[in-house]
Amino acid sequence: MTLPDPRVEALVAGLSASGQTVATAESLTGGLIGATLTEVPGASAVYLGGVIVYQTALKARLGGVPDAILERDGPVAGSTAEALAVGVRDSTGATWGLSVTGVAGPTSQAGQPPGTVWIGLAGPSGVISRHLQLDGDRSQVRAATVDAALSWLAGQALGKDWSCS
Repeated sequence: MTLPDPRVEALVAGLSASGQTVATAESLTGGLIGATLTEVPGASAVYLGGVIVYQTALKARLGGVPDAILERDGPVAGSTAEALAVGVRDSTGATWGLSVTGVAGPTSQAGQPPGTVWIGLAGPSGVISRHLQLDGDRSQVRAATVDAALSWLAGQALGKDWSCS
């Protein structure tokens, strides 16, 4: 068993101290964001849960992405990440909905090259998305996606950089 990342511990502590919660909708990370958060003792105070929407059909059925968005923009798009974040936030009542969708590799998917990632974040002031083009193999892309998503959540929810200092 690995020890929790001190940055994630600080994120969980900060969310808890401010009374904020988070829920996740994960595609290419397959639950790694939720697993990373729940490595921290006491994470249940802030992490409500999540959905793994690996296949496109589940992005609509479980993630709340309108079919029109998937048809127009595809499963790897900012609009899809935003809809996933809103969907998981609305279905759980969390303060923050955090989503990721993309292509871990090694091959292209839906016309997108490996390393293409979209992160969605729905919170008290609205919904936003962020595009990343990451380098590395499949496991490096997935790990970097988790890092970037949690870093962005820390910045938006707590007004702090990833060091959470």
